[in-house]
Amino acid sequence: MEKIKKIPLSAIIIMAVVSLSNLFGFYVAGISVCIGVVFFFVTKFIEKQPFRDSGLDMEQIGANFKDRKIWFWVALPLIMDAVSILISKLFLPEYIDHVVSRTGIFVSFDKSILLVFQLAFLALGEEIAWRAFFQKQLSKALPMMPVLLISSVLFALGHLREGNALIVAYDIFFVFINSILYGIIFYKSNNAWVSGISHFIANLFSVIVLIFL
Repeated sequence: MEKIKKIPLSAIIIMAVVSLSNLFGFYVAGISVCIGVVFFFVTKFIEKQPFRDSGLDMEQIGANFKDRKIWFWVALPLIMDAVSILISKLFLPEYIDHVVSRTGIFVSFDKSILLVFQLAFLALGEEIAWRAFFQKQLSKALPMMPVLLISSVLFALGHLREGNALIVAYDIFFVFINSILYGIIFYKSNNAWVSGISHFIANLFSVIVLIFL
């Protein structure tokens, strides 16, 4: 396996520390996405990577979706969101309020066009940071399974917010599962556009359902 170079390794450590800060009530984990996006492009420039090899290749989107198997994986996060909302509606109705309060910090529920743009922007940003940068770099040093687990634990903790312990645990569990799925999509496609599309569709579905509920 390759070694992670010093600059990407430093950024990976900073992203991990920032995400873990949520455990101590600082709630600044969103900064980890900015760090990941910035260092994705910094690393791409330093290593002179073409977009085809970087994990962010717009020209390959069509080719990626020609593989019918990828459609199954792309749909799974949406299905998981539907399952989480259905179960919560039956047994944990407080979960919906928790998610609305957590996401309301970043999106405008009352402005439809802006909401769609925000969801697309946030989904792609998270996929560049956590998949095209963090996962891709960490996979140079570790096998894929530990990489998926480490990145998904940190990604899930980045969504941690105060609240009832059971509701918070339920929320973080499904964020963790979806992060695993986004990681698998990226692993199979090597394209954050593809995992970003899956991420955006799942988030848009959840927000629409939550608004109606």
